[in-house]
Amino acid sequence: MKIFSSGLLTETNTFSRFETTLEAFEEYGIVRGPVAPGTLVSVGEVVAQWRTLAAEHGDAFHEGLYATAQPAGPVRAADYAALRTELLQAVRAAMPLDIALLFLHGAMVAEGEDDCEGDLIHAVRAIVGPRCVIGVELDPHCHLTAAMTQGADAIVLMREYPHTDYAERAAELFRLCRAAAAGDTRPVMAAVDCHLAGFYPTTSQPMRGLVDVLAEMERRPGILSASLVHGFPWGDVADAGAKVLVVADGDAQLAAQAAQELARAFYRLRHALVPKLVTMDEALRDLPADGPPRILADAGDNPGGGAPCDHTVMLAALLARPGLRSVMGMIWDPEAVQACMAAGIGQSLKLRIGGKAGDTSGAPVEVQATVLGLAGQHAQQVGRIHDPLGAAAWVRCGTVDIVLISRRTQTLSPTAFTNLGVPLHEARVIGVKSSHHYHAEFSKLSSDCRIVETGAALSMDFARLPYRKRNPNFFPAVDDPAPELS
Repeated sequence: MKIFSSGLLTETNTFSRFETTLEAFEEYGIVRGPVAPGTLVSVGEVVAQWRTLAAEHGDAFHEGLYATAQPAGPVRAADYAALRTELLQAVRAAMPLDIALLFLHGAMVAEGEDDCEGDLIHAVRAIVGPRCVIGVELDPHCHLTAAMTQGADAIVLMREYPHTDYAERAAELFRLCRAAAAGDTRPVMAAVDCHLAGFYPTTSQPMRGLVDVLAEMERRPGILSASLVHGFPWGDVADAGAKVLVVADGDAQLAAQAAQELARAFYRLRHALVPKLVTMDEALRDLPADGPPRILADAGDNPGGGAPCDHTVMLAALLARPGLRSVMGMIWDPEAVQACMAAGIGQSLKLRIGGKAGDTSGAPVEVQATVLGLAGQHAQQVGRIHDPLGAAAWVRCGTVDIVLISRRTQTLSPTAFTNLGVPLHEARVIGVKSSHHYHAEFSKLSSDCRIVETGAALSMDFARLPYRKRNPNFFPAVDDPAPELS
């Protein structure tokens, strides 16, 4: 068989003032043709899985355009059009095709186009024709739309948050699509809107149990795949919200019944799934004198959701406790990084850290800092993924170690600190700019993890987000928005 692969990913925070441009994609890297494993964040892992499976079957595997950008505001219209055109040109060049595999996020919004993924899928369909099997891997923080399910033959979502199963889901999608292309199965999809907006880490109950239900459902005769759509609550589009998706083998009624069952299970957990946030005062209360550190997640300033990554409330609270040995990072502040570079290691200087990107960043924190580490090309390692961070600096202010970066990225691994030399083992508290992806690596250091409400850009008061396009009938804005699922 002849198989085509491509990927175009970003997660759009429609409330963000940061415009997503072609330069933002270029900063993370645009690859035309074969992409190396561990590059472009998760893209390399997914494509490597597809490439390996294709080789095992003796299939021809053609690699097109791959591009990803750090989450921010809507993509500039002309830049989306340029990337879309290039992706479609690669599809045309690879024709004829038996299978087209697309790795997309699912929450990409461009100026004038609220459903970039649905638009891309239909554009690919127009080229490859009705007999080519189109399979799509999506992030669970997506807006699942009718355009996506109508244009694709099969859609599979990562089921873990943190997303530790990119490659596993890629293998699932490949096998599903290849069986369909061989005529062994006939996938049909059913989706149900759960009328929810929320934050759903899968590392704890009750979400953990709901994820485990997916594997049980897939063992049933006729069910090919089952997925939970968490939704991306900071994307104001008509199709926003949590949903479920089931793929069955030629039986639309079976798919619909299974999707309804899964949707009811999700919906009935809505009150238990409301995020539990603490204040900084609460987070720093009752700290043990020794043992593993306490990990504090500044979820509201997570650049992985489109936040600036230079909010200062958590940093200020740590600096206000001079007896507490702590670490904070990574704070996006290219200006402060350059000042540290100019000063050099071992030098002391006055810095204004953070608070520079806008009104959701808080006020800059003025400190006397000593430069203890510098890197022209800093990086963090997440499994096999090498995540570049640009120029970076490690500074110490009293008992607080701070990592400053010039490439806006969430903190995913302890190597974000240790690769600069930060003695992480000395810290009683580690503050990270992340919502939950940090958990995959940092939970190896400590199970004492708290999500802190700092008043930053990504508010988890979902009932009060200033939506204009999404249907207002959703929990928690409405206590029982879908009685039929109760």
